[in-house]
Formats: sequence, C-alpha cells, structure tokens
Amino acid sequence: MRINTLLLACGLSASFQGVHAEANTEKTIATIWDDFKNAVDCGGCQALLGTLKVASGLGEKFWLDVFTGLCTITGIEDPDVCSGIIAAEGPSLYAALKTMHLNSGTSKTLCASLLGLCPYPEVRPYDLTFPSPKPKTVRPPPSGKSPIKVVHFSDTHVDLLYETGSNYECNKPICCRAYEDKDAPGVTEHPCGPYGNPQCDPPARLQESMHAAIAQINPEFSIYTGDVISHDVWMVDQAKVLEGLNATYSAIDRDIGTVYASIGNHDTAPLNLFPPTNASKDDDPEWAYQALAEDWFSLTGVPSVQDADQYGSYSAVHPGSNLRIISYNSVFYYIYNFLMYGEPIEQDPRGQFEWLIQELQAAEDAGQRAWLIAHIPSGVPDHFRDHSQYFDQIVQRYEATIAGLFYGHTHTDEFQIAYSDYNNRDWNTATAMGYIAPAMTPTEGSASFRVYDIDPVTFGVLDYTQYIANISDPSYQVKPEWVPYYSAKADYGSKISPPVTDPKAEITPAFWHNVTVAMERDPSVFQDFWSRRVRGHEVEECDGDCAKSEICQLRAANAQYNCVKPKAFNFKRDGEESVLVEKDPHVNCDHAGMATIIAKMMHRAKIDRKKEIEAR
Repeated sequence: MRINTLLLACGLSASFQGVHAEANTEKTIATIWDDFKNAVDCGGCQALLGTLKVASGLGEKFWLDVFTGLCTITGIEDPDVCSGIIAAEGPSLYAALKTMHLNSGTSKTLCASLLGLCPYPEVRPYDLTFPSPKPKTVRPPPSGKSPIKVVHFSDTHVDLLYETGSNYECNKPICCRAYEDKDAPGVTEHPCGPYGNPQCDPPARLQESMHAAIAQINPEFSIYTGDVISHDVWMVDQAKVLEGLNATYSAIDRDIGTVYASIGNHDTAPLNLFPPTNASKDDDPEWAYQALAEDWFSLTGVPSVQDADQYGSYSAVHPGSNLRIISYNSVFYYIYNFLMYGEPIEQDPRGQFEWLIQELQAAEDAGQRAWLIAHIPSGVPDHFRDHSQYFDQIVQRYEATIAGLFYGHTHTDEFQIAYSDYNNRDWNTATAMGYIAPAMTPTEGSASFRVYDIDPVTFGVLDYTQYIANISDPSYQVKPEWVPYYSAKADYGSKISPPVTDPKAEITPAFWHNVTVAMERDPSVFQDFWSRRVRGHEVEECDGDCAKSEICQLRAANAQYNCVKPKAFNFKRDGEESVLVEKDPHVNCDHAGMATIIAKMMHRAKIDRKKEIEAR
C-alpha cells in the first residue's frame, strides 16, 4: 500500500495498482501498454517507469516475461529477437528499476536517454583533484621533420556467419544470413555480394581486403577504436564474443603490425553492460577484459597493456618515442549501460577518471605527449552529460600534454572540439581536438579507414586522408579498391581564414574551429562535410536550423553544450510509415539492443494512440 500511495503522491497513474495486486501477465502487459501510449511528456514517462517499477516487485522472471510479451505482441521485432535481447539485457534494467527513485535525476536521465521525454537534468557538480597546478606550458610548435603515418580504423563488426548470396532484405536487425528458407542463396530475390551490403555487417573477406590496403601504407603503428562483434545482439553470448575477438585480433596481428586498441560497447555479452563498481559474477565482464588484454599484448608487445584486464583500460609508451597512448573504457559513460543507473549514478566508475589523471600527470612529468583513444566520443548525445563534463575537466587541465583524442562508435566521419570557455567558443579558446573515424562496416556508408600524417616529435596531427572502398562501384563485389576520398588539409585548409595549406603545419583545435566558421560562412563547406560524414550514402537534407545544430555539435566535446535536445527515434518495419517521431542522426539506435526495443515500443505506442484518437 505504501508503494501505491507514494506513486499516487507523485502524480502518477493509478492504473498500475492492479499490477501490484495480481501477477497476471496479460493484465500487466495491457496496463504497461496503456502507460506507453500515455507517455507524451516527462510526467508520463515517470508514470511509465512507476508501472514498470511496481511490476519489478513481482520478480525478475515475471518482469522479463511481461517485457518479452510486450515486444512480441506489438510486432516490433521477431519473437526470437525480442526474447534474445530482453533475456540478455533485461535483468540489468530490471535491477536498475528496483532501486530507482521516481522523479530523481537518475529516472529523468533514463527518460531523456531512451525516450526523449524528459529534459536532461543539470550536470551534478563534481570537482576532480589534480596532483599539481596547471603549468603555463602550451602546445609545442611543429618540429618541421618528415611526418610518420598512423592508421585509424574502427567498428569492424565482422559477421562470421555472413553468407554470400543470402537475403539482404530480411526482417532481422542485420541481414545477409539465411535465417529462413526464403533467405537462402539461390532462393532470395535480394542476394548480397561477396564483399558486403549496406543492410549487413561485413564478411571477413572485406576485413582482409582492408588489412591488405593498410599494410601497403606501412604505418608506424595503427589505432583501432573498438567494436569487433557483429550486430546480431539477440544471439550473442560469451562464446561468440570470444570467437569474434580471437578472429579479428588474430587477423590484425597477422596482417598489420603494431596496433593500439580500445574496447567497444559490443565487445562483451550482453552488449553495453560494464559495471561501475565491483560486480557480482553474473555482471562482471572480467572474462572480456582478460581476453582483450591478451589480444592487445600480442599486438603491441608492451607489458603495460596487460593492465587492461582490470577494466578494459591501459597506458603504453610507444617504443622508441615520446608518445604515451592511453586507451580508456568510455562505455562506462554510455547512456545504454543500464548498470550505471544506480541511485545516484556513480560519478567516477571504477575510479577511471582518477586513473586518467595519474597517467596524464606521469606524461606531463616525463615531458611526453599523450593520445587518448576510446570508443565513444565524449560529446555525442549517447554519452552521459555528467561524465562528459568531468572528462572535460581532465582535458582542460592537460591540454598542453594531450596531442589528440581518437574515437569511433558513430560509424560516421565527424569531429569534436573542446574549449576552455564554452560560452565563448572561438579559435583562441579551442583547446583539444577529438577525431571520430567512420566504420569499416558499411551500414552507414562505404567501408573506410583513415591515415594521419603525424609530427614525429610533437605527435600533433598535420593532416589526414580518408580512404574508402566505394560499395556503389560496379567492381566492388569483385575486388574492393581502397582509394583516397578526401584530405583534411587539402579540402578544408584553403577554405578557412587564414588559410592553412603548409604540409608541415599542424591542424590544431583552432584550425578545426575555423573550419566550423567556414561552414557558417559558406553553406557549401558544411554540405561537403555533411556528405563526407556518410561517404555520400543516403545523405539526408540538412540546412538552416539543422546545419546550425550540427555545427554546434562539432563544437561540443563537452556534451552538455552540443545543442542536442532529447529525441525519440524513427523506425520502419513491414512498410509502415514512421512520421510521428524524429530520428537523432548521432545515435545508431538499431544497434543498441534493449534501448532499440524500448524506443520501438514507444514508436508503436504513438501509432496506436494516434489511431485511437482518430477513431473517436
């Protein structure tokens, strides 16, 4: 009785009282579905969470059965996809709801992140402590010496079960597999080619082709910013993750040479879930950390990478250089990491911010430059805003030491700029540059990798060239050709003021701020960027307010300043029209597992609600 009184006092729906009184699956599904349909604002979302919270009081199995029933009955996914995803990630969301306080910062963050129905709460203050005051040193000038080449690739997502000739127009989240007889080679009218399809994760042979192209460039070393495992998230278990990690990292070791890597949100099972503190055996991905530590040691030979078995992070000084590479686990700060939704949300999960400070201080004391590599960029909408602000404190303190930040995850070609003063974002307040590399998997554009020209003394980025294998080229399915797509300095340097075309000049944070100014001054510069972002694949219209918002996003390594308002997601299934909600182009929700399920439920609820209103 006390639970119902509390929820009613919060102004929430009384419909869930029957849920608490009787463990009836069908009745509970109907009650929760009504709350989905009525969740049109933040209060409605809190009411929905209240119903889900009460249902959680009837036990984990009952709660999972209800959620699986909702997914199946609404037809948003095939039954095997519903049951597989919910069985994997559902227990973590169930546990979060059990302890969550309604109308708290945690619950509002969940509503903002998953359904776009609450505004993001204000960032909670959290002042990090640094071992020494910030020195007066500044970024070192370029050395003028001949650059070295470093390759950056990301989000390979190789599908070990890819079947050439199978259906690329299937009902599953990823295709190019013979899920049913109608999908089989020789039967389907939509056969996928031997080197991949935009509806599918890539086959191993595409990865082999990319590795061969990288080997011809002969880089000093490479960086890989995570996501090995394919997107069949309803089928992935520990054995499949280990098989995928072994296959990809063995191929990298065989084909490329020295590679420094970071952990992706898909590189464990269930995906996305990394506990912020010491966890129970069921929640602890220690097995993934240990496997990655072994793989990464094999790639680098640097003993310190073995420290990654603690929580997926390590620091390594590249042999014979003055460069410290720090790979950190950014998935702790992922809004779909349901293990983070405690009361309150942990501010420094696994003490990683403290560890980052120690490593950067060591670099500063030794006169080294530092690269930070991670999977999820700090400024994107699916990064917790609180933790983006805390991370930005570290970036600002060590701006003279940090030569660059390198990310993947979005599958698109983007960048983000950090500023010492976000209320005065200008070239002279730009302090750090985050490079976001597009993916090898072709779901958001042609497969791609990047080659940086790096100053061998300062390790600043002098230029980069993006390479693609154009999936629209008629010869692609015979033998992909990896060709230069554009150059940062050649295609942007002459369009900024003052121009930067000297091959020995660094493309600094100020350079990239001036690129965004050129986008504002000349819309064609923005449109070129917008097309390159997806390698010319299905380029959505973006001008006016859309362009302003996107430029703001580029100027926001601190996520609270990215101008992005919470949004729900736009889906199509079985030919139905999806016009009721917007799509956030920076969040690849179809790959987010349980988050996709919830967002699709909300979309279906909006369709049903609209039909009910029209029928009155």
